[in-house]
Amino acid sequence: MSDAPTTAPPTETQSAPPLYVYAVTGSGHPLNLDGLRTVGDMGGPPDALVHTGLAAVVSPAPPDLRPKRRDLAAHQAVQERLMADGAVLPMRFGLLAPDETAVRTALEQHGEEYARRLTELHGTTEFNLKAARSQDDLLREVLTESDDARRLNELTRDGNGTYDDRVALGELVARQVDARQRLLADQVVGQLSGLARASVVADPAQDDFLNVSFLVERSRAHEFAEAGEKLAHDYGEAYDFRLRGPLPPYSFAA
Repeated sequence: MSDAPTTAPPTETQSAPPLYVYAVTGSGHPLNLDGLRTVGDMGGPPDALVHTGLAAVVSPAPPDLRPKRRDLAAHQAVQERLMADGAVLPMRFGLLAPDETAVRTALEQHGEEYARRLTELHGTTEFNLKAARSQDDLLREVLTESDDARRLNELTRDGNGTYDDRVALGELVARQVDARQRLLADQVVGQLSGLARASVVADPAQDDFLNVSFLVERSRAHEFAEAGEKLAHDYGEAYDFRLRGPLPPYSFAA
């Protein structure tokens, strides 16, 4: 066996990681990003890619991106720092671009639309309201105010009702609950809409009857928060109001 010299295999060129995109803003927007950690702790603060009068705030994307608490916090901290100095288009957690060229291409292709949205969002913030009502309280209301529901409930409760009576009661209560929750949602949105520039209603989850986001002037943020607290107080303990904000205006950036 000869002692032939060995050579290391050629090193493959490592491609740059994709970019994580936090927000788009104007190129003249203050970019006070020092001291902020990035999603995935990829080293250094976020950076900005400037093109056609706009700036996209980005950082190298981690290879195992997941909605971990610390990364969600880092994502929001970057956006809040930017929002403190003016309007931004916040991107939702997890938006990736393959490279810098793709980011600049997006800024060029959608530049006019991004600029228009930035103008619309200037001086605003978002509040999100989710609300639920005690099902027992709602059921009592239905049985109190609906003669048919009360009659069928008494009939089936006493054991004298038929299977069809029980089915009819269930269907009637379901319709009544749905109608009352829809009306209640409209009433709540109506009471807060006068303090907002716009609102977007999303599908409520689980036991909630309402999931709505409001676009609010920053100068009225405190007033809006107080109105939300008063609303929760006025409706009483049978209701669960969860108001979050001020937030980046995610629901109005698209």
